[in-house]
Amino acid sequence: MYYLKNTVFLTLLIIVSCSTDSEDIAPEETIDDTADIAIDNLPDISGYPIVGTEQTLSYDNTTIMSLPSSGTDFFGQNSNYLGTKPDYQDNGDGTVTDRVTGLMWTQSPDLNDDGVIDTNDKIAQADAEREAAVSTFAGYDDWRLPTIKELYSLAMFYGAEPEVFATAQGSAVPYIDTDMFEFGYGDLDAGERIIDAQFASSTIYTSTTMNGDKTMFGFNFADGRIKGYPTDFNPINPNEANKFYVRYVRGNTAYGVNDFFDNGDGTITDNATGLMWKQDDEGLAMLWEDALEHAENYEFASYSDWRLPDTKELQSIIDYSRSPSTTNSAAIDDLFNATQVTNEAGQADYPMYWTNTTFSTQSQDNGAYAIYLCFGRAMGYINGEWLDVHGAGAQRSDPKTGNPDDYPEGHGPQGDAIRINNFVRLVRYAN
Repeated sequence: MYYLKNTVFLTLLIIVSCSTDSEDIAPEETIDDTADIAIDNLPDISGYPIVGTEQTLSYDNTTIMSLPSSGTDFFGQNSNYLGTKPDYQDNGDGTVTDRVTGLMWTQSPDLNDDGVIDTNDKIAQADAEREAAVSTFAGYDDWRLPTIKELYSLAMFYGAEPEVFATAQGSAVPYIDTDMFEFGYGDLDAGERIIDAQFASSTIYTSTTMNGDKTMFGFNFADGRIKGYPTDFNPINPNEANKFYVRYVRGNTAYGVNDFFDNGDGTITDNATGLMWKQDDEGLAMLWEDALEHAENYEFASYSDWRLPDTKELQSIIDYSRSPSTTNSAAIDDLFNATQVTNEAGQADYPMYWTNTTFSTQSQDNGAYAIYLCFGRAMGYINGEWLDVHGAGAQRSDPKTGNPDDYPEGHGPQGDAIRINNFVRLVRYAN
């Protein structure tokens, strides 16, 4: 049985007693009368404000460099455009309020409340949705399993992924603010890998992966990727549904909902995020460094402040209700145009787009990869064939330089396709 421990809170300074086990936290331990804890703790925020990635380090094609200035190599990366700084409030009751997004989160994925974050806290996606709907954690009854866009708002890209088969954290850094949120890597004692810290969302892929698996988009706060995960197949125990860590959310139900306006000049404004996008992509693939330079020197529709988006900005325009297999389109609103490509399996498909965000592996010093978002199938080489392994809308990474011919069977456990030259979609601040 998976559950969230219910805490009954004071309303207008009246403590309502309830029958609890002796191990439950006493009211005086739960409520700090010196803390300024509001009844709801939710700021009056609507729309889709994007939280910055917190990637303050700068990178060249391999490692850390000093912050580049305008007109120099590698200018335009994430450290040059930090976006909105995260602003979290610890409510002192097991919840955290994001004062940028207007979302409140459960602080810990320790669902069974035993003080240890391990495989026993993981739960099937369908069960997580049901549990969220009936939870009254911290006195609130409107919890939900987050969408992938809500979940991604918590991602912090100062993170560095561990080596796949590492047995200790080493120099890896989680992709979440661990001062505010509790976090646990995979449970090695249960046969998991250290990177098995996948968190569930409510977003189901409109197509399937691996030749027919029902698939949920989740974010892994250990390895820093959005991937499609099978909901029904469990790689550790094939006789049960796949299980994930969860973090429930409440508030701002408009978060993740776009409000696009066609400006009639080849640009699209998203009034929900305050970003303006070029309606067409650039129509060709290029290296990451070239993508930065191209964006910084581009003039279009009377604007000269175009740039490469960071990973959260680019993910904000993915439409998870669309895919090449189900709508014959890229995973983006049909106001936008996307160049058609041929993928590794010879299928008509749509590009992977660069972001300005570096992806660090095993150490924050490693800057050899950059993040891309898949607006078409996320291809991988599995059992001798190319398949959509992670879904249109996945977020992965490519080397910033190199030869894609060196990766005839992809890279990593799922044989992720390595293209190195990826497409570009430009953005600017609308105001």
